[in-house]
Amino acid sequence: MKIEEIMTTDVITVSTSDSVEQCAKLLQEHNISGLPVLDESGKVAGIVTEGDLIRRASRIKAPGYLEILGGLIYLGSPKKFVDELQRAMSLEAGQLMTKNIISVKPADEIEEAATLMVEKGISRLPVLDADGKLVGIVSRRDIMSRLYSK
Repeated sequence: MKIEEIMTTDVITVSTSDSVEQCAKLLQEHNISGLPVLDESGKVAGIVTEGDLIRRASRIKAPGYLEILGGLIYLGSPKKFVDELQRAMSLEAGQLMTKNIISVKPADEIEEAATLMVEKGISRLPVLDADGKLVGIVSRRDIMSRLYSK
């Protein structure tokens, strides 16, 4: 069975300049857990999830360090800390979104999507056409509904 047979085609999206509050409002109003973020050309630039919003509100731990001879040796990644800090302070979807997008094509098999979701630990996959335009989204719920329909 193909993704195009189960995907949601009426996808709720936001733009990179939409506020974080707007993203949270849309997630709650539509009872969904993620929103594709579109750039100015209409292509998927990232995705904002409930996890991103919750992480934004959580405490960020600075990496440990050792002070030796007046210098600092970080025990963790200072770059990761700075990235997390920037995301926590974000005001727009484009700053908060996860940029590394994993997607599928409409003609892909459902099993391929299920495998990607399990391997990558994600709950939804944008469905992109050959030009990279968003044509749908497929979620774990979509796959479950099809695999275990009554």
